[in-house]
Amino acid sequence: MSDIHFKVGKEPNEEVIPAHKFVLCVGSAVFDALFNGGMASSENMIEIPDVEPSAFLALLRFLYSDEVQIGPETVMTTLYTAKKYAVPALERACVEFLKRNLSSDNAFLLLTQARLFDEPQLAALCLETIDKNTTEALVADGFTDIDIDTLCVVLERDSLGIRECKLFHAVCQWAKAECMKKNLTPSPENQRQVLDRSLRLIRFPLMTVEEFAMGAAQSGILEDREVVELFLYFTVNPKPNINFLDVPRCCLTGKEQVVSRFCQIESRWGYSGTSDRIRFMVNRRIFVVGFGLYGSIHGPTEYAVNIQIIHNDTGKVMGSNDTSFPCDGTTSTFRVMFKEPVEILPNTSYIACTTLKGPDSYYGSKGLRKVTHESVSSGKVTFQFTYAAGNNNGTSVEDGQIPEIIFYT
Repeated sequence: MSDIHFKVGKEPNEEVIPAHKFVLCVGSAVFDALFNGGMASSENMIEIPDVEPSAFLALLRFLYSDEVQIGPETVMTTLYTAKKYAVPALERACVEFLKRNLSSDNAFLLLTQARLFDEPQLAALCLETIDKNTTEALVADGFTDIDIDTLCVVLERDSLGIRECKLFHAVCQWAKAECMKKNLTPSPENQRQVLDRSLRLIRFPLMTVEEFAMGAAQSGILEDREVVELFLYFTVNPKPNINFLDVPRCCLTGKEQVVSRFCQIESRWGYSGTSDRIRFMVNRRIFVVGFGLYGSIHGPTEYAVNIQIIHNDTGKVMGSNDTSFPCDGTTSTFRVMFKEPVEILPNTSYIACTTLKGPDSYYGSKGLRKVTHESVSSGKVTFQFTYAAGNNNGTSVEDGQIPEIIFYT
């Protein structure tokens, strides 16, 4: 008893789908205008080439029965169809589905779609996911498919959690892919051309001089004049004016802070391949960039060390680095840093873990279970330390290694 037919999609996937005008008009103002408005159509067959048949069927299912039937493959086309025919409840269902399935693997893909469909809330969630998982998001398939405007939106953010040299490398991969789309040879000159205004959003001054010399300076994307200016920026004072931002990103904003958990220093602490471990929890979001560790009691030497932060409940390694550090035989602590900032969420238990290879060292005693660190610029951060069960080389709240946690708010 249908009184209207729709020819939906394009060949070879075109389908003819029957429906009832009354049901469509009740559920959609667009259909109501189409059939009952001043410019009402009298056609019995309406062609809709820009809508996928599966999405149109999902729309009809919702209008007829309030049933939402969407999946990862159909959600974007269904969202487009719901917007086209002004069915806000189905729009919301699609957006909620996308939010639930948002991850670092699809954040850039969904960000592009959210901007295309004017979904600011979804776009904001995508950007937040990219901030928290920048490294993973940049290597996902969807990154090289984003348009230049979306790239600029991302590069403008102060909250990306990645070192600038790695961000520049990812942007170069985007530029090469963009050259291929435009049938251009991916030469440095053409990469610079497709990057256009986005190149100015790379914060080259945040790199170390070594990172700049080994990467961006040799890429060919920067002009000789820019390379010289940046080398001068790294090496002379007063620093010359440059055309690139030097505002820090993410955890590199503000001032580096150190929380210390011991009141006294002792000797000696030995190592036999077992990790020193201590559990900790904070009351607000921070980014840990490294640990301060005690060094040798036998004079100047060098330790091989692996450092990790482990999520206590899941066992997931949140950050890790295999490195070494020299020490001078004093009771000072020595900095060992992660390759990338490690996001620490509030009221969540983590384990700080270090595995040292080297001679006996100093250690801390009279440890504090609760330490509140306060700074003028970023306020208070409260750390709570607890015993990490299992093999921990003897480190505990009261004494042991890992005397300092280095972080930014």
